[in-house]
Amino acid sequence: MLYIVIGFLWTSILLYLLLGGADFGAGIIELFTGKKDRQQTRKTLYKAIGPIWEANHMWLIIAIVILFVGFPVIYSTMSIYLHIPLTIMLLGIVARGTAFSFRNYDAIKDDMQMVYNRIFAISSFITPLFLGIVAGSAVSGQIDLSSHDFLNAYIFSWFSWFSFSVGLFTVAICGFLAAVYLIGETKIKEEQKQFRKMAVSMNIAAVICGGLVFLSARLSNIPVYTWIFGNSIGITAVIAATISLILLWYLMMQGKTIILRFLAGFQIAMILLSVTINHYPNIVILKTGHLSLVELRGHDKTIEALGTALLLGSVFILPALFYLIYSFQKRKDSSYNPDH
Repeated sequence: MLYIVIGFLWTSILLYLLLGGADFGAGIIELFTGKKDRQQTRKTLYKAIGPIWEANHMWLIIAIVILFVGFPVIYSTMSIYLHIPLTIMLLGIVARGTAFSFRNYDAIKDDMQMVYNRIFAISSFITPLFLGIVAGSAVSGQIDLSSHDFLNAYIFSWFSWFSFSVGLFTVAICGFLAAVYLIGETKIKEEQKQFRKMAVSMNIAAVICGGLVFLSARLSNIPVYTWIFGNSIGITAVIAATISLILLWYLMMQGKTIILRFLAGFQIAMILLSVTINHYPNIVILKTGHLSLVELRGHDKTIEALGTALLLGSVFILPALFYLIYSFQKRKDSSYNPDH
């Protein structure tokens, strides 16, 4: 049952990156869209993420609950030593959701719409940035459990070039996912062309930020290269991600839309697998030691109950979620007018 729980944890992180990440990416695209096209882009973004944007955070909640219930030592360590970036990330989620609701459902359209738009776009950038910072800090070996002063315990545990480079890479990945997903959300050729250009830009940004991750890891003596290329699974995942990226760009130029989403999702899954497989089950790498999902699991009865709850919950939640997506996809042709 332990490995079922770990499987749900990994899957929930992946789905949050794919779905919640694309959700954040929509705001990132809006942030970097020119003023001339921004209004039309907002209409398309609303049609794409409006129906299910709140549901995407379900995966983050599941991951947090799994850690809290099944791995309390790991949860408490991350919550204490990474509480600053975690708090900023959560504030970004709240600010983004609030701005999205007010700008689309406010009964009065006035100058405040500009404020809501800026909050939505900026928080869409900040949230995945600090999500990546948390992820990078967790495996960077920066967390020092023996620290007794504020700076070493709560600032230098996450404030580093490596953590910020992982954060920027996460932002670029989110923007890339959103751009690829949005190509199929509009029938306007000019807008599809715009999203393709944005996908190219975000792809280039992801490559540059990925290079920064490797460079900063080397300077900080973090074995990222070994994690990825140190075993056959990691190498296979990298090759699969590369092939899927080439196929994605080929099909994009052929005008395909639906299959692009699966290829983009598969690529991100392979990247996550290549990074995590070599140091599994160590989910947190400390300055001295590590936190293992196997060694620091909760009581066996707790893990058994948690695994059972996750299995039963998926039977009810997943069909309902798929139906939610399906039902709103059926209404995709209905237009949205922000002036109503």
